[in-house]
Amino acid sequence: MPRNEPNRPGPRLHSRGPALSDWQTDFSEFETAGRGIWRICAVIDYATKYCLAARITPTGRGVDALACLDAAERVLGLDDLRDDRGELELVDKNTGEVIDVVPAPIAVVSDNGSCFRGETCQSASAGDEPLLRHVRTRVRSPQTNGVIERFFGTLKYEHLYRAPIDDGGALAMETARFRDIYNRIRPHQALDDRTPRQAYLGT
Repeated sequence: MPRNEPNRPGPRLHSRGPALSDWQTDFSEFETAGRGIWRICAVIDYATKYCLAARITPTGRGVDALACLDAAERVLGLDDLRDDRGELELVDKNTGEVIDVVPAPIAVVSDNGSCFRGETCQSASAGDEPLLRHVRTRVRSPQTNGVIERFFGTLKYEHLYRAPIDDGGALAMETARFRDIYNRIRPHQALDDRTPRQAYLGT
């Protein structure tokens, strides 16, 4: 009796093309003068330090994180994001043959907080052609998300702590004001003394 032919494995694929765009996202708590505890959620472009979005919420849930990512997409426009992220070639590791060319997803890096582990956040990277690919840092490795941690520190120590902030509305206003200063006016040594906006636009 002839032996059954073993199943032939499919092609082993790997990607080839430009490096993925990286965003970092996280929450940071802030207590107002009225004793309210608020969460600042922000999204930062890793390479250029450009703050794409910063929102104030009373909670730090998955829906809040997703709303901030949605705000970041609206800032740039979905079509612009797809044009900006480039393409990746899917290559058969065995033959070197290009199997397909697909849009390169944007890697969204977060820590391992419960809001980022839940199903709500995972839905952002679902589908046949996700715009965003969620990547969580290793446990107890906060330095992996260092760009956004430094943003929160700068926001608080250079702006928010300078005067009493009474409530969430005032916190949202001051955060938006600082985001504008941070992106358009404040130069960064790491960016050759350009602003994040200049770095993002390549000017």
